[in-house]
Amino acid sequence: MAASTTRAIRATWIESRQFTAYAEGSGGTVPIDARHGEDDPPARGTSPMELLLMGVAGCTGMDVISVLQKKREHVTAYYVTITGERAEGYPSYYTRIYIDHEVHGKGISAQSVERAIWLSTTKYCSAINSLKAEVETSYRIIEVVDDDAEDGAS
Repeated sequence: MAASTTRAIRATWIESRQFTAYAEGSGGTVPIDARHGEDDPPARGTSPMELLLMGVAGCTGMDVISVLQKKREHVTAYYVTITGERAEGYPSYYTRIYIDHEVHGKGISAQSVERAIWLSTTKYCSAINSLKAEVETSYRIIEVVDDDAEDGAS
C-alpha cells in the first residue's frame, strides 16, 4: 500500500501567541511562539518562519546524508545552516534562502557531496520544492462556538 501524500497538522492555542503543533502522521509535537514587540514576554517556542527554515534544513539534510551513505561515504559530522532574508512589510515572506552544507568525514569525495546536494535541491527535497512551487491554499471555518451561549448565559 502506498503512503499517503496528504499530511495533517493541528495547532492548539495555549495562550498569548503560543501554540503547540501536532503532526498526526508521526505524532511529533512542536511548541510555536513568536515575540512581536519589546513588551512581549520571551518566546517559549520556535517561530513559524523559523520552523519553515528548519523544515528545509531537515529535509535537505536527510536527502544528502542518505545519498552519501548509499555511496558509502564515511561521514563523521554534517551540519546544515540556513539563513533567510525576508521582505519588508506584510507578508514578510522569504525572498532569499541560503543553505550552507558542512560535511566532515574520512576520504569523502567532494564530487559525491556536490551531487548529493544537487539531487536534494533539484529532485528530492519536498520542502525546498514546495517553496519554489505555486501552492494553492484555501481555508474553511469548521465551527464557531460562543462559550457564553453554551453555558446558558444571556
